Amino acid sequence: MIRFIEHNEIDKQKWDACIKEAFNGNLYGWSWYLDIIHPNWNALIEDDYERIFPLTGSRKFGIGYLFQPFFAQQLGIYSKSILNPTIVDQYLAAIPSQYQFVDIRLNSHNKSGNNGFKTIIHLNHELDLINSYEKIYKKYGTNTKRNLKKAVEAGLTVKKNFRGEDIVAIFRQNRGRTISHWNDREYARLITLVYAAVYRGQASVYGVFTADDKLCAGAIFMQSHKKLVFLFSGADKIAKENHALTFLIDFVIKESSPSQFILDFEGSDNEGLARFYKGFGSKQTDYPGITINRLPLLLKVAMKLIKKRETGF
Repeated sequence: MIRFIEHNEIDKQKWDACIKEAFNGNLYGWSWYLDIIHPNWNALIEDDYERIFPLTGSRKFGIGYLFQPFFAQQLGIYSKSILNPTIVDQYLAAIPSQYQFVDIRLNSHNKSGNNGFKTIIHLNHELDLINSYEKIYKKYGTNTKRNLKKAVEAGLTVKKNFRGEDIVAIFRQNRGRTISHWNDREYARLITLVYAAVYRGQASVYGVFTADDKLCAGAIFMQSHKKLVFLFSGADKIAKENHALTFLIDFVIKESSPSQFILDFEGSDNEGLARFYKGFGSKQTDYPGITINRLPLLLKVAMKLIKKRETGF
């Protein structure tokens, strides 16, 4: 039986046991992760935590809504047993009516029968690290190999165990200047996430340095369920000119292979980024986005404004 429970009723120990045992468990589903990216999240629970579904909801302008929080690409239903479209649709139908507008992204194993819900398929890219670096490198695209050579010739180096703040600062000073809906709250949550994951042995922070030893780029990778997630990165103008992120990703691939891990690039629907990730020999995967609109017509405009402010998508 599927039941709705408030945040303070959730048994975090049983929740995390389900995430650990779930055939489709991922980084974003851990209770500690959810507590940081969306405090006071609620949930749908089946039986004794055999299946679970985090509900990252809020209320604004008198409207209850569910949106995908920052730094969580895929959430949805987690299960100890295999899912099918009927079960997924049962969970979507069980979302309480207090959430009048729903715009969320499920995980790649949540295939819906599209039973009256608007579904958009989003793209991801993953690279299996089971092979040796030499075998993986052979499948790099021509442009990736060319850019990697330029980075080496520029004298770039990679160092590990950096502070998350350093990478966030590079991002904010460059790409972040063009993203108006990100503010101090989002960046603070990201830094908190990094420290929480480092404490649990689930995060690594890398920095890329120029030939004159100046930090020009960096990235945050997190580990869970045999996946190495490329969570966040920052790069300045010099880094872009010298292909520092190509150099960094290649470094991580070399460091992590061969292994049982999969490098999860966390995207992307953006054609340019997708092309960049494919250059490392990654394979395209997908996951569904679901929209349920129970609002009167006049409130739809208000929800567009809320969505832009509250989510990373």
